[in-house]
Amino acid sequence: MSNPFDKLKKPAPQKGKKRQSGDPFLEEEIEQEIEDLEELEEQPDDELCEELLEVKAELKESHDKLLLAHAEIENARRRAQKDITSAHKYALEKFVKDLLPVLDNFDLALIEAQKAKVDVAMIKGIELTQQSLLKTLENHGVKQINPLNEMFDPQLHEAMTAVQNPDVKPNMIIDVFQKGYELNGRLVRPARVVVSKAKS
Repeated sequence: MSNPFDKLKKPAPQKGKKRQSGDPFLEEEIEQEIEDLEELEEQPDDELCEELLEVKAELKESHDKLLLAHAEIENARRRAQKDITSAHKYALEKFVKDLLPVLDNFDLALIEAQKAKVDVAMIKGIELTQQSLLKTLENHGVKQINPLNEMFDPQLHEAMTAVQNPDVKPNMIIDVFQKGYELNGRLVRPARVVVSKAKS
C-alpha cells in the first residue's frame, strides 16, 4: 500500500541555486504539494489511523532494537574491562606459585638452624632475608597465611590431622605444617595445619 506521506517528500534544493519569485518550477512544486494535500484530506480517517499505527509499531520496534544493542555493547564493555582488571591483578599468580618452594625453604632453614644452635647472627641474617622477600611480595599483593592459634577456616586452611587437646577448644589451629599464601585476596595455597578436636 502506497504511503500518502511519501508524496510530500521533496528533494532538497541544490546549494547555490536560489529560486526567484515567479519561477515556474517553484510554482509547479507548490501546486503539486497542494494537490497532494488535497488527496491526503480525501482519504478515509480509518486508513490514516491504520498507517499511523503501523508507523508507531515500526518506530517502537526500532527503538527496542536500539536499546537492546546498547545494552549488549555496555555488557561487552564491562566484561572486557573486568577481564583486563583481572589479568593485571593476577598476572603474578604463576610466579608466586613457582616461588612457594623458596619461601618454604626459608622456614625450614630457620627451623634447622635453631635446632642445630648455629650462630645467632646467621639465624638473624636468614630472618632478615626472609622478611625482606615477604615485604617485597606484600607490596605486589601477596599475603602470607600463618594461622597458628586461630580458628580453622576451610576457605583458607587445609587440615592435615586433628588432635585432642584439652587445653584449647575444638577446631583451633595448634600447629602449622606449611604456611599459605594469597594474591590480592585470591587463595594461591591454603595453609596446611593441625587442628584440635573434642574428646571422643
